Amino acid sequence: MNTALRFTPLFVALAATMPFTAQADEEKAEGFIEGSSLNVHARNYYLNRNQLLPGVRDNREWGQGFLGKFESGYTPGTVGFGLDAYAMLGLKLDGGGGTSGSSILPINTKGDGEPGKAHDSFSTAGAALKLKAFDTVLKAGDLFLTNPVIAGGESRMLPQTFRGVSVTNNSFDGVMLEAGQASFTKPYNQSGHRRINTFYSKLQDERDSRHLNWAGVAWSGVPNLTSSLYAAELEDIWNQYYFDVDYTWQVNELVSLNPGLHFYHTQDTGQALLGHIDNNTYSLHFTVNVGYNSLTAVYQRVNGNTPFDYINQGDSIFLDNSQIYSDFNGPNERSWKLKYAYDFAGAGIPGLSSVVSYSRGELDMSKVDPNSVGYGHWYNADGENAQHWERDVDLRYVFQEGQLKDLSVLLRWASHRGTQGYSHIDNDVDEYRVIVDYPLNIF
Repeated sequence: MNTALRFTPLFVALAATMPFTAQADEEKAEGFIEGSSLNVHARNYYLNRNQLLPGVRDNREWGQGFLGKFESGYTPGTVGFGLDAYAMLGLKLDGGGGTSGSSILPINTKGDGEPGKAHDSFSTAGAALKLKAFDTVLKAGDLFLTNPVIAGGESRMLPQTFRGVSVTNNSFDGVMLEAGQASFTKPYNQSGHRRINTFYSKLQDERDSRHLNWAGVAWSGVPNLTSSLYAAELEDIWNQYYFDVDYTWQVNELVSLNPGLHFYHTQDTGQALLGHIDNNTYSLHFTVNVGYNSLTAVYQRVNGNTPFDYINQGDSIFLDNSQIYSDFNGPNERSWKLKYAYDFAGAGIPGLSSVVSYSRGELDMSKVDPNSVGYGHWYNADGENAQHWERDVDLRYVFQEGQLKDLSVLLRWASHRGTQGYSHIDNDVDEYRVIVDYPLNIF
């Protein structure tokens, strides 16, 4: 049995007392109202997924989402208090007729367990109390989190949130420290909260964790060089450790080179509700930027007889070959990617950009334990390596001025194909998405 990390609520509370190097400046302390802001984000989302396997139905959904976020300032004094609050509303524009199920909208379940029609609307609201002392902020309540071990999913119409407590400290130049505990999550296509589970444990009954604890440090103390180190415990499922380093070398005004590494180590802990896990996963990227052009090469490797797993519906998979449809994170998978990006400002069209990429992976699923509680469905009895590839194209335009300033339109195409041994994991699909984002600052 592995030694578990223990970041209890007491630990988080004590973390708020970590040493401070800055001095309080009460004269400059912003007021609760004076320092507040209110922003509304409207997102129109259409997804059409053409399933190419016989007997698998297509998915088509179209919805309109609204997210309003209020963030107060802090009351004056050495210790300031504040409040963050949000409200979300999702509306179905199209998704009936048996075509729903692309995860934009919540759906009813028929008596036979098959998905039914999408809800006409769904909504949720939440808030977090916050406390600021010197350079430390403590929040408790509903949180928007973004770090390598727990990041709310933002790839659909509305974002994912978590309920718990977090603490961040910025006392040292170029260093950000954070820690926290989350016990519940609000998925991006639901109104209510539920216990935290993983991308693959959603396939298992009663495989939820009571909470996830995390602590980490992000460093940017040297120009053009960044690095971060995180550790997390998903109670009775895994301990996960993450490290990254990224460097940009500016060769001249026109050319820059950008190498980088992302690395995860995951191992089971406690009751091991998903079974044995011993997984090392990493990705390496190297980007050459020349003017308005960039070309990136990626190599990604999963060393382990289980896939690289992460929080369900979340974006805590900071790997370079995590694509629109597939994450190329299967057991013992090796994959590579080539990506080309162009900023049309170089052609006199500021705001228009494009990205084209091609990824290819090969897995050995014969070593997967067929009796694994969480991952046995990956097992390939024929002992053959499975292969798959994905091709992605993005075209985005952001309005630069006028009443539509900052409104963006994203057209996204993806095609995925796999050999017969892989088709039971990710289907053969052609899909396209149309995403219109309009951020609005009220005050």
